[in-house]
Amino acid sequence: MIAVSEAFLLAEKLGLDAQKLFDISSKSSGQCWSMTSYCPVPGPVPNSPANRDYAPGFTAAMMLKDLKLSQEAAKSAGAITPLGAGATAVYERFVASGEAGRDFSGIIRYLRGE
Repeated sequence: MIAVSEAFLLAEKLGLDAQKLFDISSKSSGQCWSMTSYCPVPGPVPNSPANRDYAPGFTAAMMLKDLKLSQEAAKSAGAITPLGAGATAVYERFVASGEAGRDFSGIIRYLRGE
C-alpha cells in the first residue's frame, strides 16, 4: 500500500492524472491488490475506502500489528526484511499521529503530509 501510495503521489507531483496512472499500472507490472482492489486515491476503484474518506475496512492499527508480527517472525528466523522494517516504521508514525482507526489505505494522506 505504501508503494502504491507513493506512485500516486509521484504522479500528482508530476501533474499526471490518477485515473491514467491506474489504467496503465493496473494492466502492467504495477498491478497488485492494493492498486486494483483498494486503490488509495478516490475514483478508480468505486468500493475503495478512499471513496469513503478512508473509513476503515482494515485499520492502520491492524496493519501495524501484522507488520510487527512479521518483523518478529523475520527476526526469529534470521531473515533480513528491510522493506518490512521500513513499512513498520511508516505505519508506526501514521498510527502515532492519531490515525489508528483509519483505514490502512489512508497512509497516502500521511505521506502527502495531511
